Amino acid sequence: MPDIGDVKRKQGDWRHEAEQPSLVEVFRSIAVSPDAGFFRKFLTFAGPGYLVAVGYMDPGNWATSLAGGSQFGYALLCVALLSNIMAVILQSLCARLAIATGRDLAQACRDAFPIWMSWPLWVLAELAICATDLAEVIGTAIALNLLFGIPLELGVLITAADVLVILWLQSRGFRWVEGFIIALLGVISVCFAIQIAMADPDWYGVITGFAPTVNILTNQHMLYLALGIIGATVMPHNLYLHSGIVQTRAYEHSIKGKREALRFATLDSTVALTFALVINASILILAAATFHVSGQTDVDDIGKAHELLSPLLGTSMAPILFGIALLCCGLSSTVTATMAGQIVMEGFIKMTLPSWLRRLLTRVVAIIPAIAVTVIYGQAETAKLLILSQVVLSFQLPFAVVPLVMFTASKQKMKELCAPRWLTGVSVIIALIIIALNVKLLYDISVGAI
Repeated sequence: MPDIGDVKRKQGDWRHEAEQPSLVEVFRSIAVSPDAGFFRKFLTFAGPGYLVAVGYMDPGNWATSLAGGSQFGYALLCVALLSNIMAVILQSLCARLAIATGRDLAQACRDAFPIWMSWPLWVLAELAICATDLAEVIGTAIALNLLFGIPLELGVLITAADVLVILWLQSRGFRWVEGFIIALLGVISVCFAIQIAMADPDWYGVITGFAPTVNILTNQHMLYLALGIIGATVMPHNLYLHSGIVQTRAYEHSIKGKREALRFATLDSTVALTFALVINASILILAAATFHVSGQTDVDDIGKAHELLSPLLGTSMAPILFGIALLCCGLSSTVTATMAGQIVMEGFIKMTLPSWLRRLLTRVVAIIPAIAVTVIYGQAETAKLLILSQVVLSFQLPFAVVPLVMFTASKQKMKELCAPRWLTGVSVIIALIIIALNVKLLYDISVGAI
């Protein structure tokens, strides 16, 4: 007689039962009142989406957007819009997976796949977080250098203090973490609003820039930057992060409660990512209106952009605002990347260490490459490394996206909250687009076109 567990596995169920939840210190720590009205429930669920939206504004995204705007004007705004649509759909799948199964994406991979498959996925997830942290740590160090003259190597070490920030904020409650990130996003928004007003862009060019252009596929350098923008926006670590932090809400575990939680979690991430699109597009618009128009078409270095803003815009306030926004982006991004690293480490290999030690280990694993890069290359090569890190993220995206689409499409795994066929179909198209663009870029690199 066959074992019951074997029968379940043949039917497509999980290989293992769900065990310790993700981020156990803050798991279901935010109460959801079943009698609250729509607006109050929306505010209760608001927060995780903004932590995810930080990925739109990390320093790696600055490098790709600055390069894209200075070289091609407003043409790559369509890629920013496409990336936003992809992000909204994929993050909704993350919320669906977490709410339906009680697992984050890392736990789901461990519980669904055999060891020979789940361990390589863990290694790739860690590499993605290292690439993410490389961009964020270097970006923060550059901001500290631009604003306060702190050497890059020392700035990289200072960024490690975000572990202490997370520990202190989480000790006061997860709402403090969300409030901290949202406050930083508010500062970034004000900084860019003022800079865009100073730059006075061609708004007709901005609007037409959101229309797709075939030049992206025929121009290898444009494709390279487009992939970088996609990698900087739809980031692998965000998929793990969102599927973990959405479980901080103590929603009812009935079908009705889960459906309601999914609706509000999706609304939260959609609003937050739409807001982030405005900020993300602002970086590219600022580069196009300031550098491309003036003939500075080779600005892919954050330091050079900071240096040129003052003479081009005619005010010393512009580079200061630029540096402040960059610092806020770097701080917020390193906080969320560290949390994502914890989720990945706990989910894939079930690390049973004290919370402070887990975070410190996650941070050390990610910060060592950043220190090595800054020491060996210095500031001169940081722009190329920032863009390359985002392209690396784009290559690693399929290894997170494909399992996510597979899990959420499975009726056996998701039960009543299985993704509808239209949503699965759109998600498959997104995965195929990412894979096809990666194959095209690999071919161009292999034949020496880039």
